[in-house]
Amino acid sequence: MPIDITEARTPALWRQLAAILYDALLVFAVLVVGAALVMIPLGMLGHELAPGNPWFRLYLLALIVAFYSYFWMRGGQTLGMRAWRIRLVRADGGAIGLRDALLRLLAATLSWGACGLGFLWVLVDPGGLSWHDRLSSTRLVLLQKRGTEKRPRRT
Repeated sequence: MPIDITEARTPALWRQLAAILYDALLVFAVLVVGAALVMIPLGMLGHELAPGNPWFRLYLLALIVAFYSYFWMRGGQTLGMRAWRIRLVRADGGAIGLRDALLRLLAATLSWGACGLGFLWVLVDPGGLSWHDRLSSTRLVLLQKRGTEKRPRRT
């Protein structure tokens, strides 16, 4: 169900960063489990994984991409975003597709790579959007607390 962008509020930067921190802990756990699924069987077979193995790095990167893509495409929220009542939508309010998720991840890398300036941009942007929001034609919206939705008045 599309979100009415004209009525949607953009979450404050502190709330976005809190969700990012929460998700970073989850992604770390996914990477630890994912690495163990490769390294333990190799160790049992008497093999070692060479430091800096490009295939292993690609595998870990794929886990990160899969984590975000899965959650964004399935409801627009990671677990951290759910905890902080944030949803990711397309600029038109529609649901995120695979292309949207991949483009946003790539653009977020640029925002982080510039020492986080892409995230701080929300403080000066007229619409409260980050670089990766603008580059991927997506945006974050703040969801209302449960039970506080506007109800029609009785007449």
